[in-house]
Amino acid sequence: MSETFDDGSQGWPCVLSEEVTAFMIDPALPPWAMGPIVAAMVEIGEYRGLVPGSSVAEDWPECRLLPLGTDGALGIIEYVVARAANPPQVIVTRILLY
Repeated sequence: MSETFDDGSQGWPCVLSEEVTAFMIDPALPPWAMGPIVAAMVEIGEYRGLVPGSSVAEDWPECRLLPLGTDGALGIIEYVVARAANPPQVIVTRILLY
């Protein structure tokens, strides 16, 4: 599957699912994780979900996975590109830390 990665000049909102919101405000979230997660979310919104280095789920092309940290050493962020939403947006559905 060929994909075109946008230059990010007109980003989309990056919103969090309820589960991810709870994860982000959990006091047990390691302090080292906050910066890389927020940076990844900014990049996801800027590129409208088509972040270079992200991969698409085989059975659900709107669902993407983005490695967190160098070569995914910190974990994975799962998100859904909602092009048909009004306005279009990207929804972060899960964050898995290693």
